[in-house]
Amino acid sequence: MKKQALLAVMTSALLMSYPLGAQANDSVRTIERETVRVAENVKAEAPVSADDFIQSALDVLTYQHGSKEMREEIAKRWTGDTEVSSQKEITKGDISKLLVRALGIGEKEKTTSDYLQSAKIHGLLKIYSQADETVTAEEMTSILENAKQYMLKGTDRKGVDEISVEDFMKNPGDFGFEMSPDGEYISYSSEWENRMNVFIKKMDGEEEPVRVTSSKDRDVAASFWKGDNILYVKDNGGDENYHLYSSNFNGQEERDLTPYDGVRVQLISNLTGVEDEILIGMNKEDPTVFDVYRLNIKTGELDHVAKNPGNIAGWLADHDGKIRIAIESDGVDSTILYRETEEDEFKPFIQTEAGDTVSPIAFSKDNQSIYAVSNKNRDKIELVVFDMKANEKVLYSNPQVDVMGGLYDSTKDAILASVYMTDKLHYVFFDEALETIFNDLKEELNVSESELSINDYNKDMTKFIVSVSSDREYGTYYYYNAETEELTKLTELASWIDREMLADMHPISYTSRDGLTIHGYLTLPKNKKPEQLPLIVNPHGGPWARDMWGYNPEVQLLANRGYAVLQVNFRSSTGYGKEFTDAGNKQWGLKIQDDITDGVQWAIDQGIADPDRIGIYGASFGGYATLAGITFTPDLYAAAVDYVGVSNIFTLLDTIPPYWETMRNDLYKRVGHPEEDKELLEAVSPVFHADKIKTPLFVAQGANDPRVNKAESDQIVEALQKRGIDVEYMLKENEGHGFQNEENRIEFYHAMIEFFDKHLK
Repeated sequence: MKKQALLAVMTSALLMSYPLGAQANDSVRTIERETVRVAENVKAEAPVSADDFIQSALDVLTYQHGSKEMREEIAKRWTGDTEVSSQKEITKGDISKLLVRALGIGEKEKTTSDYLQSAKIHGLLKIYSQADETVTAEEMTSILENAKQYMLKGTDRKGVDEISVEDFMKNPGDFGFEMSPDGEYISYSSEWENRMNVFIKKMDGEEEPVRVTSSKDRDVAASFWKGDNILYVKDNGGDENYHLYSSNFNGQEERDLTPYDGVRVQLISNLTGVEDEILIGMNKEDPTVFDVYRLNIKTGELDHVAKNPGNIAGWLADHDGKIRIAIESDGVDSTILYRETEEDEFKPFIQTEAGDTVSPIAFSKDNQSIYAVSNKNRDKIELVVFDMKANEKVLYSNPQVDVMGGLYDSTKDAILASVYMTDKLHYVFFDEALETIFNDLKEELNVSESELSINDYNKDMTKFIVSVSSDREYGTYYYYNAETEELTKLTELASWIDREMLADMHPISYTSRDGLTIHGYLTLPKNKKPEQLPLIVNPHGGPWARDMWGYNPEVQLLANRGYAVLQVNFRSSTGYGKEFTDAGNKQWGLKIQDDITDGVQWAIDQGIADPDRIGIYGASFGGYATLAGITFTPDLYAAAVDYVGVSNIFTLLDTIPPYWETMRNDLYKRVGHPEEDKELLEAVSPVFHADKIKTPLFVAQGANDPRVNKAESDQIVEALQKRGIDVEYMLKENEGHGFQNEENRIEFYHAMIEFFDKHLK
């Protein structure tokens, strides 16, 4: 059975895409400002409580300024097993422990004296300090200043050597490793003729890899094993009408299994244990919905299994390959339908309402239970299991964020693990054997849980493919034999880039103008003091998606050129509960944009960003936010890059792909109805207010984009040109929603960097 990487399995598709010392880049003026809060309440000579010190240290040494939960989590890391009463006057011994842990400079300290000595050695406390001494507000300011200076030690304003756009944006090397069903071979993506194609090789052999696909026009988008065949999908010029292809083991024969123009294919079930057949969905009969077909991958024969009446948004097969679950939806409310056999009629199983999510993951092996993620009757998405009477049992929930999903294993007939993301990715294991292997690998590779992923494993869970990635590590793949405990490096992505030259991505939080906690990430250029920097705010696509901590080539490129990069999970972002997502309903260009503006202002207030050198860049919805930013806050931004972005919400809604019809009502609810909300949509569509735009603008668009049509970019460019404003416009005839071909990516990012440098430097 194919196992996806935990993160890949559990993350919804995007609409577009500890050492606390690493979080401590801030300006000296912040120290002075934040410690005023304590000084106003406590006389300069009065002793400081533990809580006052911790809160001031959190203000100064981290960027978690808005999230009570994240501040508490960080404070627990700092205090460790130290008993610190919040109202008790803090001692220099306690301060030593807190700061040594916060700065990540601990070695083998065991006693308070050890920590105190370390604090003195690193210049945090004066040499004559005693462990039982209390500190005053005035002394606290000095101590936090020392901590800040320690973190800035060795930093100058020179930055680092430039890494070429080509090095960041060319194809990164081999990735997507997956085992064959027998565990003897692996498949992976690798470059051939400037396109990513599929190769296979013997797992434990020395033979040369065999290329099994020959795509020269587009990258292979995804691939997977079925028996001794490789199945893969790709589209035509970015139109997203993916076809399913097969290739035999030696690559001698490739075949388009779904050779239908204008038809999109999706995998419903690999039918593990069924030879040569899989279940797929296609909008072949009706472009707006997907029927279910049984496909023979050897003969290409199709068997029509389930007809979509026009309102089914998803299907789920049981372990016998029978379609037993259908998700009926009008775009807002949905009903999970169930049937005992394929001969029976579907009947209502679970009813949801607007904002509810119930997403089935898999049937149990006896087909008598259904694993799912659900936020029905609650705010956060939780991992659950339903019996056949729809009785629900919660397997895991997190009070801060949505659970991202669960990894079901048919051999063990159980959910093995779940993941959630607060500041970074975190795991919850239900299988002791897998947890032991994960922890052993984590220790051997010397990485945190957030940096390690299990990508694939064989049926017996004796052979594993794992990867390590982080904010400064694109990804390194390993093969692990659990029986011999042998770990073998397979490849390193973008190995030509020196990791020491890359920038840290810092989790942040701040409070919006109307009181919401907004999370995000701030990437600061390496070896530059975080003061008065040019800043690029980079709103994500969706908007029903979220930014995550990890390696991002375009963010690293911008940071390498000396820009601070701010990524904001504004309201409507997913992952923080339905209330937070719903707070963005009909708020395009309004409160969503306010959250982005508030983030920029937060960075300015911290002294990080130069208010005269703020740029904005985004793709898809992020492109809309870019245009909205320079339309509705024209004095805030000095340069803007709109990448496949929306300029006119009316034309966006009028040109959605046909297979989005089942979610049209949801778009009306979340964005606005073109007739009922006409005034609203006119007010927030940038194209109708182009006379307000004065910020230099660069627009990039794929001609075949099925989500944000070319007309979206054409309209805003034409509106500005009518006013005599010169807009840089890059149009690629062989691309869709974002540039996939290597040469186009490189050209775009060259142009973007040149544009920002011209206007912000």
